[in-house]
Amino acid sequence: MLSAVFLATVVGISDGDTLTVLKQDKQQVKIRLAEIDAPEKNQPFGTRSKQSLSDLCFGKRANVIPHTKDQYKRTVARVSCDGIDANAEQVSRGMAWVYKTYARDQNLYRLQSEAMTARRGLWSHPSPTPPWEFRKPK
Repeated sequence: MLSAVFLATVVGISDGDTLTVLKQDKQQVKIRLAEIDAPEKNQPFGTRSKQSLSDLCFGKRANVIPHTKDQYKRTVARVSCDGIDANAEQVSRGMAWVYKTYARDQNLYRLQSEAMTARRGLWSHPSPTPPWEFRKPK
């Protein structure tokens, strides 16, 4: 059973699309940002994407809207940190791709297109490789 919307404090950043929150009951929850996919740590912009999410959310109050659980038992959610939609902001900054397989928010595609046009973040790289392709076995 997926929990309802909850408030928490962001206490950890794993990468550009995964963070850990501390709920008011002191329970830690690992959150995978819904509808986006950030570069892996060993990909170009992986470190910058993690830093971007950290700047957005670390130590801040987060409003978490759970969608589902993933194969690793993480809560997949939309997260706003101090009123900023972290999922959308990561795409807008060029620090994550829209994860087409799971994306439902059509606004994310507009934000990604704007980031591409402006060559922000990973779009400044001559041939950015989406993480879902990077993760495929060679």
